[in-house]
Amino acid sequence: MRDVMLLGAGLIKFGRYPERTVIDLASEACLNALEDAGVTMKDIQFFASGNLYQSNAMVGQRILKEIGHTGIPVVNVANACATGSTAFRIAYLAVASGQYDIAMAVGSEQMGKMGLLGGGGAGAAFDPAYITEGVIGSGTMPAVFSHTGIEHMRRYGSTVEHFMKVAYKNHKNSVHTPYAQYQQAFTMEEIANSRMISWPNTLLMCCPTGDGAAAAVVASADKARQFTTHPLKVAASVLTSDPYTEHDLAMFDVSTLTRNAAQEAYKLAGITAKDVNVVELHDCFATAELVHYENLGLCPQGEAHHWLDEGKFDIGGQVPVNASGGLISRGHPLGATGICGVAEISWQLRGQAGGRQVEGAKIGLAHVIGLGSACTIQILQK
Repeated sequence: MRDVMLLGAGLIKFGRYPERTVIDLASEACLNALEDAGVTMKDIQFFASGNLYQSNAMVGQRILKEIGHTGIPVVNVANACATGSTAFRIAYLAVASGQYDIAMAVGSEQMGKMGLLGGGGAGAAFDPAYITEGVIGSGTMPAVFSHTGIEHMRRYGSTVEHFMKVAYKNHKNSVHTPYAQYQQAFTMEEIANSRMISWPNTLLMCCPTGDGAAAAVVASADKARQFTTHPLKVAASVLTSDPYTEHDLAMFDVSTLTRNAAQEAYKLAGITAKDVNVVELHDCFATAELVHYENLGLCPQGEAHHWLDEGKFDIGGQVPVNASGGLISRGHPLGATGICGVAEISWQLRGQAGGRQVEGAKIGLAHVIGLGSACTIQILQK
């Protein structure tokens, strides 16, 4: 396996685009990534496309009809919320293996006003017997991540106010993020008084659904030198799935696959969590972000809410998390989310993040969890 470099990334502003197609959105993100990388489609040797709800529509090949048909291999990927980041990893492996010198990955989704992110998606019926909780309660994502937060409260003493602080931080960060679906700060009172979705998460503590696309170009170290003198190294690209746990018999275990992925990623990158300067993690709900502080090893177990109180996850803190505003403000078009996080980390390491810049960042981590199916972690190094 050889070193892989990130040459460039691009995306579109997340939002609602009823007048456009998902192919149109993805094509725009690809063209932005090509421009950022300083390459053309003639340079790309391998293409991976991540899309969940239209995964049977040969999205990757249809994108190439818009941006340049060159006869290269195309792989279409669907892997829950980790769809885009899985496509990125496939492009990474294509280069790391030595088979290709330069590859592109794109993640896209057109969700419109799709609801609670529950069920099988793409017309598939949700089987409530999939987990015990589906029979006695709710298997939808708001309920699952509410359980996660409540369990943290029970075990470690975190409070509803702590989860509100997560949302407050991310909405505040979003003001400086031009591609975020919502760029608006909210007070703690506004967050508390917004419509209750699934206690303790109110509306402003949940990610919005919408449309979006993001793309990235990766290359071997030798190839990268032809286009830039300052490429970013993909120090680790990891994918895990749910192992068996006794906890999972009662309700989803949202932690173990992230913990496993983090341990593997740090080992591959030759670092520890203490070396990470900036993080984009999967804050589909405020409760999820707080729990993932601990799952990623950013703070000791049971201490996440104390670190949050001390501002250690703020921009300017010990390890800023979701300086972009995270999913809570930028939105969560499922297939696009993973590569969007990689793009944000790349801009942070390049010093191109504007008002949300984490000064001096040299190592960044992008994390996505597709509940019940996958967790991806990408570590970029300056």
